[in-house]
Amino acid sequence: MAGLPKNTILVAIFLGAAYYSQAQNDGNLESEAFRIKSIYETALQNGQSHTWLRDMASQVGHRLSGSKGAERAIAYTKNILDSLQLDTVWLQPCLVPRWTRGEKELVQIKDSPSFGSRNFHALALGNSIGTGPSGLEAEVIEVLHLDSLRAMPENAVRGKIVFFNRPLDETLINTGHAYGGAVDQRWAGPRIAAEKGAVAAVVRSMTTSLDTFPHTGSTEYSVVGPNIPAVAISTVDAEFLGDLLDHETVHLYIRTTCLMMDSVTSYNVIGQINGQDRSDEIILVGGHLDSWDVGHGAHDDGSGCVQSMEVMYLLRKTGYVPRRSIRCVLFMNEENGLAGAKAYSEISNKNGEFHLAAIESDAGGFRPLGFGCGAESSLQESYLKSVNSWWHLLEPYGLILSPGGGGADIGPLRTQGGMLFGMRVDSQRYFDYHHTHEDTIDKVHPRELKLGAAAMTALVTLIDTFASRIYE
Repeated sequence: MAGLPKNTILVAIFLGAAYYSQAQNDGNLESEAFRIKSIYETALQNGQSHTWLRDMASQVGHRLSGSKGAERAIAYTKNILDSLQLDTVWLQPCLVPRWTRGEKELVQIKDSPSFGSRNFHALALGNSIGTGPSGLEAEVIEVLHLDSLRAMPENAVRGKIVFFNRPLDETLINTGHAYGGAVDQRWAGPRIAAEKGAVAAVVRSMTTSLDTFPHTGSTEYSVVGPNIPAVAISTVDAEFLGDLLDHETVHLYIRTTCLMMDSVTSYNVIGQINGQDRSDEIILVGGHLDSWDVGHGAHDDGSGCVQSMEVMYLLRKTGYVPRRSIRCVLFMNEENGLAGAKAYSEISNKNGEFHLAAIESDAGGFRPLGFGCGAESSLQESYLKSVNSWWHLLEPYGLILSPGGGGADIGPLRTQGGMLFGMRVDSQRYFDYHHTHEDTIDKVHPRELKLGAAAMTALVTLIDTFASRIYE
């Protein structure tokens, strides 16, 4: 049956998994439970992830795509993977955008009748153009929803600064869902404002916290223009500005000198342990190596990178011999372009590779709560049913399986027909640090980070152990 089209046999990759356990690797549930226990003990006693993350913070720092920091990060992580005695380690080229923030941003209320002047805590949004050295000044109008902006007549927007002030929904337990419900104003708001004739955009920072830390992040620009400068201000400043607009006309002065330059070649960093008898089937673990140019990028996504490297370390340290190839991929340029993910999937598809599973960690290095599992819609139900047949082995470690999973970097692999897993963590504090100066190594707890690496490693071994194809 080796000649059958791949999509014909993928539907049943995991069917019968519970009955297959006697013949796969060590084979029985008891031995798998002992293996998982050994993985956790090794991670907690001898894990290297926090040491690597600490060194990355001190030796590399932030690592925006195309920057010297990104170059240092590539060299550092490749050196770590080289030291783990993997079967192969390589760099995969990708063309990435190169954006620079320039001088410190200035966002200032000018001559308020009731308040005078006030400087805001601000960061330019990633990929934004600058105002130029002279800056700009204009009246501010507040908008809560993109549809409201679209409905405004152009003469109400032209020449103005559009202030997007919709907060994250604090009633949502999942802070990722709250972020997803508000981030459209940062991503698409400046472009729509520009189309309406605005001269600049100001966005409330994407966090549930009320603080003075501005949050950067990528914004979408039109390839044909017009485009306008875009900045984020802290939630404290956003509250102040919103209240002031209820009582008077407000003018802001904005000065930024950020600039988009020519794209440059960068690299994904990849390491692999070859499978013993299913080497053509790949189980991927990964995170994104780039970060914004503020803070250390410790949670976003230094944590995911060192956890993925730790998976390879733990497999070697515990003597696990995989049937399938286990691949660690540190993707470049997730933050402002996804160039690394696109290049990886294109090369993978060109080479006819099949990713049986891809596991992404990009939610911070907090306590792991489980994994979401996603796939092509026609495969999702059967995959979940099969994985559930052995998931009880992970339940003693507080891990829950839920439908829907993956991540931005592994998303393009969905078309190969495998499973996509996204690690889910206790994310209540994540968006306090996300895309800010506060995303530093001291915010990452070593034990929580190691628990996440152990969870990923255990999932890798269980997928490798229990996966089967219907023709076996």
